[in-house]
Amino acid sequence: MSDKGVVEIHNLHVSIGDEPILNGINLTMKKGEIHALMGRNGSGKSTLAKVLMGHPEYEVTDGTVTLDGKDLLALKPWERARLGVFLSFQYPQSVPGLQVGNFLRKSVAVIRGENAPGARDFRKELKDCMELLSVDKKFLGRYVNDGFSGGEKKRLEILQLMLLKPRLAILDETDSGLDIDALHTVATGINSSVGDSACLIITHYQRILEHVKPTYVHVIVDGRIASSGGPELALKLEDKGYEWLEQGASA
Repeated sequence: MSDKGVVEIHNLHVSIGDEPILNGINLTMKKGEIHALMGRNGSGKSTLAKVLMGHPEYEVTDGTVTLDGKDLLALKPWERARLGVFLSFQYPQSVPGLQVGNFLRKSVAVIRGENAPGARDFRKELKDCMELLSVDKKFLGRYVNDGFSGGEKKRLEILQLMLLKPRLAILDETDSGLDIDALHTVATGINSSVGDSACLIITHYQRILEHVKPTYVHVIVDGRIASSGGPELALKLEDKGYEWLEQGASA
């Protein structure tokens, strides 16, 4: 069995309907590592995120995914969440009628289970996390994402990440639509959380990687990882774009 906090993706092929999207993804992520996944629209980045979380529309036609040696693909989405898989959505949905404070408290109780803090400790954790993210306490009385700005939605996603303490954190374009101040705040929350997690950041842009330093950068082309490297790979993409990799992948 793998060590705690190790995610292993081997030869993952995924289709939706009759259309193949992922064509043999191989990736190992360890506890404390930050992996950035970059690529054009339609290359398969968000598909990978959804498959790891268990989206029912996608069919895994080959390959394996394990977390701490356990077969992730055999589990339902809620079982994956309890095992420690967290997905920060690109477009978080609003839930009118459900207060943020109640949502966070119940989520922590369910996901962290026997490791969930008591009421007093939870309040302290929540207060500390909100201060780090510059979130006002009035936030807790609002309904989940109802009338939230883009920045507020992303702060709530990162607040959940900090409180749920997952083994695998998947952040799907968390930097999308954020101004400079909000990006810095969100990055602070991510950096404070990755010590106990394997973290996969899906992004189009290098700018978030200036604040969240990746261990590895991967570029996906036509459903395959075409190149992997350190943070310098993201800088090269900013300079050259994707065409140089796409030409190599099709050669």
